[in-house]
Amino acid sequence: EVQLVESGGGLVQAGGSLRLSCAASGFVWDDYAIGWFRQPPGKERAGISCIMFSRRNGGTYLADSVKGRFTISKDVTNNTVYLQMNSLKPEDTAAYYCATSRRAICNHRIFRLLDSGYWGQGTQVTVSS
Repeated sequence: EVQLVESGGGLVQAGGSLRLSCAASGFVWDDYAIGWFRQPPGKERAGISCIMFSRRNGGTYLADSVKGRFTISKDVTNNTVYLQMNSLKPEDTAAYYCATSRRAICNHRIFRLLDSGYWGQGTQVTVSS
């Protein structure tokens, strides 16, 4: 059974930092992406970052809204993805979800799941002004 477990959310003041973790388990795939989505209150969920697990493609993606402030990295041994979030702003307040799919586009220009994927339960990030 595919499982993704997020952790690391919380309440932080503007300008502060948080590191989110997404631990994935229950599958052995050759090529797949793990990405981060966020859903601010009253808004739609949107993809903000992804990273490929692939011998052929180590691509990553960061949305313009987070570029320069957020960094995505991975621990291949533990199948875990990290989202380091620095210089947080109140507009970063959202529920953050990680998701994985073998059918995904993940490169420096675009991040998109091509199927429904597998999702974690989400973690809340609240940035106070």
